[in-house]
Amino acid sequence: MSQGLENIFAHLPDASASEVFHTLCQQGEVRIERIISQGQTTTADEWYDQDWDEWVLLLSGGAELQLGDNASPTRMKPGDYLLIPSRTRHRVTWTDPQAQTVWLAVHWRSSSSNG
Repeated sequence: MSQGLENIFAHLPDASASEVFHTLCQQGEVRIERIISQGQTTTADEWYDQDWDEWVLLLSGGAELQLGDNASPTRMKPGDYLLIPSRTRHRVTWTDPQAQTVWLAVHWRSSSSNG
């Protein structure tokens, strides 16, 4: 991890075959990562159900997230952000297959999971 100036859009790797995760910074129980998607989704029978809170910001591209089993997917466009509390079942139902979707995700240990 560099301590100098960097750009989140510099040197974006090809994500057409699989999502690319890159930790930008990690201090204690806080992790900041860049995620690049291009057409990837969470499989229909899979859900993320994490022990930590996650805040996501869509920087470019487009995506849909489904929170909870019965919820309709939420369409996200650049600039949209969302807090996903720990233990909230969620999945990515769509990312733009024609363009790179760049996310900024911040993860931290939920205060409710410490006890």
